[in-house]
Amino acid sequence: MKKVLSIVLFLFLLVGCKTTANKDAAGTTSTSSTEEDLKYYFKGTGNEPFWGIKIGNEEIVFTSLIPGKEKITFPAVEAIRAMDANVKMYKVSNENTSATITIQQLDCQDSMSGAISPYSVKVEIKNNSELEAKKLSGCGKYLTDYRLHDIWVLEELNGYKVFATDFQKEFPRLEINSTENRFSGFGGCNSITGQIFFEKDLLRFTKVVSTLMACPQGNKEGEFLKALQSTTTYSIGNNQLTLSNPSGKLIVFKKVD
Repeated sequence: MKKVLSIVLFLFLLVGCKTTANKDAAGTTSTSSTEEDLKYYFKGTGNEPFWGIKIGNEEIVFTSLIPGKEKITFPAVEAIRAMDANVKMYKVSNENTSATITIQQLDCQDSMSGAISPYSVKVEIKNNSELEAKKLSGCGKYLTDYRLHDIWVLEELNGYKVFATDFQKEFPRLEINSTENRFSGFGGCNSITGQIFFEKDLLRFTKVVSTLMACPQGNKEGEFLKALQSTTTYSIGNNQLTLSNPSGKLIVFKKVD
């Protein structure tokens, strides 16, 4: 009997330790992930041999299992953009190595996991002592700013503060899920849902769908939805999310959760 109780107690402690360890690990991963999401805006990976690329505003880091190319850091450079497609090229170099990184908006399937990513990545990299560059292919994605992940309520629209009378019922609000790049909420008259498109500082609200309830005269839902879908850039500060485009500020939200 004592032996049975000892075994049960051991198993209980083991489960408890595992649970605690998982919680700690999850907490650590979450913290480092958010910090890295701000430092790097794009990540790509490939197989055979395994390699990875991280692109940030200050540095570009290449890692791999290729002898002599385990970890190489390059200064950040501006992308060279194609005129007729969503393709960006980065030409980078340091004292010992040079590389060309090409990112194209094209569905890409991981050769091992089968996971689909929205971008294909090609890397040509060589040390100065080498005659030919190593050519690598893989998949990648932009890391959506995790600070967008919240509930936001409208404060200003096209430069003017909004009032309850502008919408009759309640102020428009958005709940943004930055992990899945989608949003839902209320437009001031109808429920709305849609997707977000994010590339570095570029933010667009796309595929917006709303219910079809007739809105009272004077309701500014149409004006709000037009401004939302005209957004190209954003800023976050003081618990506010500001949406803009080249013509100026369009929308200001206040964080409520």
